[in-house]
Amino acid sequence: MKESQIGIIAFGDFYIDAAKRLLLTRGGETLPLMPKAFDTLLYLVQRSGKIIGKDELMSAIWADRIVEDNNLTQNISTLRRVLGEKHGENRFIATVPGQGYKFVAEVRPHESAERLAPLAALLLEEPGSSAPPLSPPPAPPSAVPVSFPPSLSTNEDRRQEAAKERSSGRLWLPALALICAAGVSAAVIYFWRGNETPASTATVKTVAVLPFKPLLGEARNEALEMGITDTLITKISSSEEIIVRPFSSVRRYRSLEQDPMRAGQELGVDSVLDGSIQTVGGQIRISARLIRARDGKQLWSGKFDEKFTDIFSVQDSISERVLAALDLNLNSALRKRVTKRYTDNAEAYQLYMKGNFHASKIVLPEARKGVAYYQQAISLDPNYVLPYVGLARAYTTFSLTGEVPANEAMPLGKAAAMRALELDDTLAESHIAMGLIAFWYDWNWIEAEKRYRRALELDPNNPLPYFYFAHLNSNLGRHTEAVAMGKRARELDPLSLITNSLEGQFNFYGGRYDEAISRLQKTLELEPSFWHPHLILSMIYTEKGMFAEAVAQADQADKLAGGNVQALSMKGYALAKSGKLIEARMVLAELKQTALARYVAPYNFAVIYNALGETDAAFDYLEKAHAGRSVLMVFLKVDPKWSNLKNEKRYQDLLIRTGL
Repeated sequence: MKESQIGIIAFGDFYIDAAKRLLLTRGGETLPLMPKAFDTLLYLVQRSGKIIGKDELMSAIWADRIVEDNNLTQNISTLRRVLGEKHGENRFIATVPGQGYKFVAEVRPHESAERLAPLAALLLEEPGSSAPPLSPPPAPPSAVPVSFPPSLSTNEDRRQEAAKERSSGRLWLPALALICAAGVSAAVIYFWRGNETPASTATVKTVAVLPFKPLLGEARNEALEMGITDTLITKISSSEEIIVRPFSSVRRYRSLEQDPMRAGQELGVDSVLDGSIQTVGGQIRISARLIRARDGKQLWSGKFDEKFTDIFSVQDSISERVLAALDLNLNSALRKRVTKRYTDNAEAYQLYMKGNFHASKIVLPEARKGVAYYQQAISLDPNYVLPYVGLARAYTTFSLTGEVPANEAMPLGKAAAMRALELDDTLAESHIAMGLIAFWYDWNWIEAEKRYRRALELDPNNPLPYFYFAHLNSNLGRHTEAVAMGKRARELDPLSLITNSLEGQFNFYGGRYDEAISRLQKTLELEPSFWHPHLILSMIYTEKGMFAEAVAQADQADKLAGGNVQALSMKGYALAKSGKLIEARMVLAELKQTALARYVAPYNFAVIYNALGETDAAFDYLEKAHAGRSVLMVFLKVDPKWSNLKNEKRYQDLLIRTGL
């Protein structure tokens, strides 16, 4: 069949409207597909019964560029899922080993499908002009708020046990058939600076803003794409009535062929905002749409074509219209928060976005680039608070990665955090930045708690204050509170690898080894190449006496991290505890050799010396770690590696001087 002859193609319980590029069910429900996935389906259906080679299919779908096989594989997988195929069924698309793919379902002649054209026209007349679902979806349950421990500043000795939380997992309904009958109302279309479709009255509780994509793949500006996404997340989350997934969870969905509906389902949200960006000269064109994750129904869309200097207005407008589409009360107070600007300098804003892009990679060379961009942004607008927050985070990262001594990087981070608080003490991120310095460097637990509590007051749906507060509680030995807050952080940011992994760490330090292993294994299911879970697993296996497994996990962490001195230290510790003293000393020698070329925190040497039974050497290195204010000293109270020293006066003295 030639495309011009098709009109509507019918197969199984599905129909394709080739002209409008839509896939529908027999009940009239529209099934959203990304453009390339739709092209793949249409190409196969048009050649039903024929084996289509991979090369032919890839050349037809991606005629304008070279792509890898996995692009095609992902499209086929998406189509099978949307069509409801179970693994190995091949009711529609069959894989022919070594040759390609074949569409095997019967494709009914277009004459029989043409009788459905009037119905399709009714259903597709306007976006959103569909009949109501058979039954309204229930609102998802809310999680029970985490109970905070009493403030440290009250000096109370007894702690309240943190309230147990219900999981805030989302209820997912199957896609409901739509009633095709009289009474289907046409939606009202309005325009604002371009074409917009109307807002829905559906109330949405959780939202994910996916990284915006370029219209042309070869013209990517990832710093701009990520920056606009991050800004929209901040603005939309100004409303406490909804939860917006943080950037750490959505950044993985930056591929050009990302299926927003699938991303929304993986993120456990009710709706997804995605869009595209094109810059030409001094102009920027942004298209955005808000869709319902469970069925792909479009709730709102808009196009904006402005000078780049007006990008702030565009972001404000998108945020306001998304909130309106979510049926939220956009009162004057909320509108003020949404439209709040931290700078009017578009060039400074671009430099800040570049700083975030590089600093977020959490490796020293990239973080240094981030610092340089932040400093350039500040030089253009000295009162721009966000680059100061970025600087504080970057300098903290220098120390947390073990690349730079804390007493070199942290004072710079502290100065940046203090300046951020001076500029805007209503910004949760400013308090978080100051809390990090107080925790990791000043060892001022009261100040850290104060900052995290304030951040939660300012932004109660932000997972970061829960995450860092959990870390503080864990290291102070308040394990019940730590686990509860860690769980809440994960519920708000379910795909964050470090949030998932550190929940395992909190369980480990609380003595809940099985729970810790379970959470760490689930983290590795999200991303097998993430090094941190392997490090914590190595610690757990050592404490359980599973020394071979502990060494293997330490090696894996070291390999995946590209050379990690903490993992190497953990390997030496496990070897020494297992009685393999010569091999442990070889690891110790390797660490000393590494220290000739780069900074190695003294705490890592102390760990191995203690396992070797050389207590004096261990304390010598712990004293060096204390003098250099090593960030690892915050683990001194809860790390079971020091359990043999609990009754040592020198150990108790170190705890006192560290504030633990």
